[in-house]
Amino acid sequence: MSADTSWVESMPEIYDRCLGPALFGPYAAHLAAMAAELAPRRVLELAAGTGIATAELVRALPEAAITATDLNPAMVAWGSDRVSGATWRQADAQDLDDFPAHSFDLVVCQFGVMFFPDKAAAFAETARVLAPGATMLFTVWDAVHLSPFPAALVESLATVLPEDPPSFIVRIPHGYADPGQIAKDLEAGGLRSASIEPLVLRGAAPSARVVAEGFCLGSPLRFALQERGSLDHLTAALSDEMTARLGDGPIEGDLAGYVVSAHTPS
Repeated sequence: MSADTSWVESMPEIYDRCLGPALFGPYAAHLAAMAAELAPRRVLELAAGTGIATAELVRALPEAAITATDLNPAMVAWGSDRVSGATWRQADAQDLDDFPAHSFDLVVCQFGVMFFPDKAAAFAETARVLAPGATMLFTVWDAVHLSPFPAALVESLATVLPEDPPSFIVRIPHGYADPGQIAKDLEAGGLRSASIEPLVLRGAAPSARVVAEGFCLGSPLRFALQERGSLDHLTAALSDEMTARLGDGPIEGDLAGYVVSAHTPS
């Protein structure tokens, strides 16, 4: 597990509290509504994290058997306490051997695909565990400059660490924003791309400092900052910079992403 995919110590709690409502809650509700329209009986969630989308899926699909998975034990432990209506298991999206072929009617992944080193392999595993004609729904972020919260963070990193700003935000969370590449990877994995649609929702947070804390202490950016100096000092400096860019008090901003719907051959 690389630093780009690691979550340790208090990170899940900070991620859930600081970034959940600001970034992921709006898309979780949207994905759950799409899932409800499909009326699946058996649902697999990949890279479920702290269960932000899982909770929405449980509410939207009260009759479905939902299995939530994540690569990171810390996330599985946190998520299983947070969302008891799903069955939680540790699993690598690129290796789902514990699940039989054709065992799910729907696979969902909210903002996790970007972290898969071999995306085509993960899509192939998804295709294997999906029933014929079944669906995969997932979201990815669009280019970073289209979402003010992460854009402000990237600008702040360049100001605070001008000689060596960490590239994690641009490289991983916002690094899979090419619909053409997504379609190629889906096809390579045996999934047919039904749609890759841009979607802009609105996020909100109590302050820019809360968002900065979430990114700096509750995401893998933390490890890159620790390599460059005092984590506390850098978090405070980045919080000041983000506040200067986004303003004091409660903040709102666009969240630009793609919603992807793909399916297995009938």
